[in-house]
Amino acid sequence: MKANNIRYKIGSQLRANRIVKISEILLVLISAYALIKVLTPYAGDNQLMKYGIVWCANILMIGLIWLGIRLRGQKLRDFGLTFGRVSFKESFRIFLLSLLVCILGLAGYMLGTLIMANISGIPESADMSVYEYLHNNIFMLIFTLIGVYFISSFGEEVVYRAFLINRISELGLDTKYGKMVTVLLSAVIFGLVHYEWGPTGIVSTGFMGLVMGILYLKLKKKLWILVLAHAYMDTILLVQVYLSSK
Repeated sequence: MKANNIRYKIGSQLRANRIVKISEILLVLISAYALIKVLTPYAGDNQLMKYGIVWCANILMIGLIWLGIRLRGQKLRDFGLTFGRVSFKESFRIFLLSLLVCILGLAGYMLGTLIMANISGIPESADMSVYEYLHNNIFMLIFTLIGVYFISSFGEEVVYRAFLINRISELGLDTKYGKMVTVLLSAVIFGLVHYEWGPTGIVSTGFMGLVMGILYLKLKKKLWILVLAHAYMDTILLVQVYLSSK
């Protein structure tokens, strides 16, 4: 009974107290950043291990987000994440929409790259050296893709679209212009977490995040469409890195 009372009080604070809401957002982001900073030195020059640490950080964020949902008494569908049987017609519709989102997301990414090229005067590309271990290694490509689909494609959409957009909007920004600010903030954060990709990578992924955030709201928070689109983009990225060594 005492545990239930504590859970109820925490849940009430998460639903009503703005400071507690902000603290939850910071806890999710800072805890992941701290985990990466603490563990990365132990990875040395092992790029695969570094990538595994990032996966662990994403799992930590997803766990904290799930805990926050449970404490509030909410469901995953509040983020647009539904589970259940889908008809063939609806599946095909989701597939087509996910392809469209993928194309628009890639367009946003390329726009960011073009802007950085005009600023620097050099057609610089994002720093993909973190994926060097994929070169000429089909096994690692397949292994990485499986991990990326579960942790990055799914996890990043849960964290940087569903969680950030919904939680930031609860801070008095649930209006037309407030939602624009919310999407912009989530895109900036999404770009910054890709700091290892260099300045061009930050801006490019930031623009991609902006497009994905807008589409998240336009599609009435149907998160699976964005997850699939993100998976397509991750596949293109990693296969490109794998083939770049040939």
